[in-house]
Amino acid sequence: MIVNLFGIDVGGTKSSVSYGTFGDGHLTIIRKIMFKTQDPKETIAEIENSIDAMMGNYGLGVTDIAAIGISCGGPLDSHAGVIMSPPNLPGWDDIHIVREISNKYMGVSVGIQNDANACALAEWKFGAGRGTKNMVFMTFGTGLGAGLILNGHLYEGTNDNAGEIGHIRLYGFGPIGYGKSGSFEGFCSGGGIAQIARILVREKLQMGEKPAICPSLDRLDGIDAKMVAEAARKGDGIAMETYRISGEYLGRGLSILIDVLNPERIVIGSVYARCTDLLEPYSSQIVQREALKNAAAVCKVIPAELGESIGDYAALSVAANLLK
Repeated sequence: MIVNLFGIDVGGTKSSVSYGTFGDGHLTIIRKIMFKTQDPKETIAEIENSIDAMMGNYGLGVTDIAAIGISCGGPLDSHAGVIMSPPNLPGWDDIHIVREISNKYMGVSVGIQNDANACALAEWKFGAGRGTKNMVFMTFGTGLGAGLILNGHLYEGTNDNAGEIGHIRLYGFGPIGYGKSGSFEGFCSGGGIAQIARILVREKLQMGEKPAICPSLDRLDGIDAKMVAEAARKGDGIAMETYRISGEYLGRGLSILIDVLNPERIVIGSVYARCTDLLEPYSSQIVQREALKNAAAVCKVIPAELGESIGDYAALSVAANLLK
């Protein structure tokens, strides 16, 4: 049986609504409408207008919609359907978005998950985690978070805080991520990689050297993870050292997850998916040294598959996960 789903992706600057069909384990994305994220009232109105427009275009009534899924950065209460003041959504305080959407589309199942959980569902069902029972999805983007699939189910924790691995302190001092110096996110995120590179560049500049990647102090803020990756592939020493450091700390963090959760697969997105060649040689060495041998032997660490489409798949996967 093929059913109709809608997915809502609420982002800090842009949001989108996707329409797809789901059946026999396959998800097909048919259309997406994107728009600027504004205040809650205007954004929810835009969401509903987009759903209405696509329903009209494809001849759908409310009874033709099986479920609507919402993906949004946390913190949120997935059980109550409330967005609770995410840092990337100023003004979105105590927004009962599930209730709002449910009131508009009476009788349709509506659910919400934080973006890491939503992406975990997407990669588990339709991407690199297919066929697994125990899987970890790691974002490794602007920040570092995780979605956990344990015993064949999404694990959210007692109050939606499961998977906040970026907060783990891996070292007493280091790049700052998730409010902690030396945190997992500090070492393993796009922002963290930029911080590491800036520290290394600053050292060279203070010694009177002019590194090719950044020959002057006034260019320091322009360093980002993409620039560092491009330089590393060209053999730049500072860039290669940056990815070595990030890769080794990634290995430390992965070893903790492998020992504690004993997953079959750890799927990593964004920066890791684009820079596996720069990170994996170092991270795998640390995992081999630090993780329990029996647990590491059954766990594959691989890049995410869904790429730039993961946001669409994620929101629709939240909808698909509502189906009984």
